[in-house]
Amino acid sequence: MVRLTGKHPFNAEAPLPLLLEQGFITPTPLHYVRNHGPVPKLSWETHRLIVEGLVEKPLDLSMDDIASLPYIEFPLTMVCAGNRRKEQNMIKQTIGFNWGPAAVSNAIWKGVRLRHVLELAGIKLDPTQPRYICFEGVDKLPNGFYGSSLPIEWVMNDANDIILAYGMNGEKLTPDHGFPIRTIFPGYIGGRTTKWLGKVVVSDKESNSYYHFRDNRVLPPEFDAERATKENIWYNPDYIIYKLNINSAIAAPAHDEKIMMSKLARNTEYTVKGYAYMGNGSKCIRVEISLDYGKTWLLAKMIQPEPEFPLVKARGMNPLPRFWCWTFWELSIPLHSLIRCEEISVRAWDSNQNTQPRDPTWNVMGMMNNCHYKVKVHPFVENEEFGLIFEHPTQPGTIPGGWMVKKEAPKKEAKVDEKSKTSAPSNAKTFTMSQVSKHNNEKDCWIVVANKVYDATSFLKAHPGGKTAILINAGTDVTEEFNDIHSEKAKAKLNEFYVGDLASDKKSKL
Repeated sequence: MVRLTGKHPFNAEAPLPLLLEQGFITPTPLHYVRNHGPVPKLSWETHRLIVEGLVEKPLDLSMDDIASLPYIEFPLTMVCAGNRRKEQNMIKQTIGFNWGPAAVSNAIWKGVRLRHVLELAGIKLDPTQPRYICFEGVDKLPNGFYGSSLPIEWVMNDANDIILAYGMNGEKLTPDHGFPIRTIFPGYIGGRTTKWLGKVVVSDKESNSYYHFRDNRVLPPEFDAERATKENIWYNPDYIIYKLNINSAIAAPAHDEKIMMSKLARNTEYTVKGYAYMGNGSKCIRVEISLDYGKTWLLAKMIQPEPEFPLVKARGMNPLPRFWCWTFWELSIPLHSLIRCEEISVRAWDSNQNTQPRDPTWNVMGMMNNCHYKVKVHPFVENEEFGLIFEHPTQPGTIPGGWMVKKEAPKKEAKVDEKSKTSAPSNAKTFTMSQVSKHNNEKDCWIVVANKVYDATSFLKAHPGGKTAILINAGTDVTEEFNDIHSEKAKAKLNEFYVGDLASDKKSKL
């Protein structure tokens, strides 16, 4: 797995070629992980699920109670709304970390229908009473619980296959994936689901979780984080994300993959491969490849195991067919076509005739990026042999490489007036890491970046990405995480909060 956010919290994706090699079902150890904080240590034997709010019969259920109820089991593709975000970060830094194209996985989920649990609590669908089903996790985050909500009409429709899941790929959930119980919303972004579920609350209002409103949004491209906060646009309901958009990516050829042409027969073909996925239960009806910047398109072969998958056939697709899983595709191309090609691009179409845009549209959270996935083709000569090498847009996390990665120009040595030179005073304060670690709460929050110590306490409320992102790392060295997701403007602003330098335990000076 490629770790994306330094030491903590754990966020990771599999290398894209490895992910697709596994086939239709992703093994649990390679399923992408998105955590906002520490994983709570929970027990099957002691964990309880509370169902309360506007219900006739509040429930207090053990995990054995839930596991004894009728269950369904089916494959589902889970996708983070930040999938392919690093491409947006190469245009302009967002407030999110560098997801590559593998924030997507397909697993078999097992659980009880949420509708069934709500009916046990006496809930009935009444169109005259607008209600929401709110979900609360038990993970402890600086801004309270992680949660979200859905309208009751969507939850109570069996065709939407919404479940409270306790199983994944034939086993109990793992801690990183929500053990012992989580929500599963087919066709929705992963950020709408709630792991480590503790409460289901029926309310006449949407979830009041900070993360329901301040996370998983696509704002207009003219809004940066500061303007969005100033104008309170985070709470505009038009910009919240629920359902997945259409997307696709190329896995083969892989980044930096080489083909030595002299070793291959004249009529050899190369098979381009990748994935596509949709939202809202729609079917992927075609995937197309272009070798000439979108002037013409070639129809790829679709590989859709979902309708024939045993669990899907047993469940039945009628009366309303729905497709919750990704599609694989492939296209064999004569090598002589690739020699003349500078770029391979892909786009997918769904049954509603939606397709992907050619170019990206930047947004401050870097979410729902679904432009054509483009792989550059470069000729080269090695040991007097001619070959082709392929270059993807980016590589996940801090892995270097990719045609979108900005190449910095060599810095010219600046002439500095001797009188203007400054240096740290000899009596500047220094702090050891053990001393910094004690400043780890909302009232006293320090961080370390590049061996400099900063007091971020006064900036918590003003932080465009919310105070959680800082507090989750309070009292620690956040150099890697900070550099991954912050602009030069943000790095310059750090100077306002400088309090000293980091030193070894033997060199602290207070």
